[in-house]
Amino acid sequence: MPGALALRRLALRRFRSYPAADLDLPPAGSVAIRGPNGAGKTNLIEAISLLSPGRGLRGAGAEELARGGDALGWRIAAEVDGLGGRREIVMAGASGGRSVEIDGKAAPQAALGSALRILWLTPAMDRLWVDAAAERRRFLDRATFSLIPGHAEAATAYDRALRERGRLIRDDVRDPAWFEAIEARMAAAGAQVIANRRAALALLAAPAPAPGFPAAELALERAGPEAEADLAAAWRSGRARDMAAGRTLTGPHRDDLAALYAAKAMPARLASTGEQKAMLISLTLANAAAVADAAGATPVLLLDEVAAHLDADRRAALYAALDALGAQSFLTGADPELFAELAPSASRLAVTERDGASLVASG
Repeated sequence: MPGALALRRLALRRFRSYPAADLDLPPAGSVAIRGPNGAGKTNLIEAISLLSPGRGLRGAGAEELARGGDALGWRIAAEVDGLGGRREIVMAGASGGRSVEIDGKAAPQAALGSALRILWLTPAMDRLWVDAAAERRRFLDRATFSLIPGHAEAATAYDRALRERGRLIRDDVRDPAWFEAIEARMAAAGAQVIANRRAALALLAAPAPAPGFPAAELALERAGPEAEADLAAAWRSGRARDMAAGRTLTGPHRDDLAALYAAKAMPARLASTGEQKAMLISLTLANAAAVADAAGATPVLLLDEVAAHLDADRRAALYAALDALGAQSFLTGADPELFAELAPSASRLAVTERDGASLVASG
């Protein structure tokens, strides 16, 4: 079994509802975080999610994270069993943005992927299969980031060039030389984005579904060509149409993720709410197994209220799958009964709220 990436110590200062919190954590296994609604359970795992590239499981800006808008800002410090051994990560933020240090040295946020891999599943994702395509692209790109770290650089380069092309369109610029320079960069980055997404889908399909969870068949629905030269040609021939629309109508920013509930050969959007949730859990477990194969270590999993709509048998299947995976998994829930099927070796944290402040302790 691959080793497990894990948080060993976590310290929060002025983060969301936490004036301060200091936790020592087990190197693997499940961590059940229980407490009433509004106590701060999700805030705790959001802090952990920020130890990976991006803006965390809520997509919040740095200025939103300080407790009560504290002018001193917020701070997260973690000691982790990371890729390459024991690592120290410090992140701080305020209205001016956020900063990252890894092992005492300033680092870009993208570098967090070289230290730790974190996957999450939240209630906001339950509508993934019926929401707009943008949500499914984000889901696919998060999975791709976890499996192909260079995807972040390609996606950032593509998005930057896409915004530049959008400005030319909005400013009614007609000089083809301006477009050709930007479209060349878009095509190089866009072709890499598409290739990375396809590679990630192949890796996600490799692990067998966890017992008790359905298989999902995934496919990339393309909104245009794939090859670099063909992308550039499509944007060149489509400039007049894009000028009329006020935006770029073709490219990987318009792709979609198609999913089939394999047992019924049914599109995921037509499955029941319970079947859609089970598919999401199955894909998250497959993503974790694929990361373990690719990186040689299982990622940290953040599962927010994941068991709330599962029956006892499905909960037991989930907890057994997590044990088999060997990952450090954080699970939140308001009802202690949701964790009844957890192994006795699982760790437990209790989150309470007092005078508007969140407190966390073992138990």
